[in-house]
Amino acid sequence: MAFNEQLADLLRQELKERSIPFEEKKMMGGLCIMVDDKMCVGVIKDDLMARVGPHVYDEALARPNAREMDFTKRPMKGYLYVNADGWDNNEELREWVNLCLIFNKEAKSSKKK
Repeated sequence: MAFNEQLADLLRQELKERSIPFEEKKMMGGLCIMVDDKMCVGVIKDDLMARVGPHVYDEALARPNAREMDFTKRPMKGYLYVNADGWDNNEELREWVNLCLIFNKEAKSSKKK
């Protein structure tokens, strides 16, 4: 199944409006948006993939429409899936992108030097 192009376009627009440079990579059957060479946010099927980090993980997981990212059949700490009801308006999407960008500043790049 392809990833949700509408959600991908909304993420692109949100980052462009903030003048945040990003790079896109297709991976895991979806789209990953990299900021500063670090996985930041993405789209898997119809879900938003949010990398919020460990500091706000439990709080973010408790939000409606969020669930553990269990792509490998094991939860990935710091990563969440958010279904369409959790990002279907601009304010909610903006909040998720904010959480991802905050963590992105402290995340480590996996890019080989």
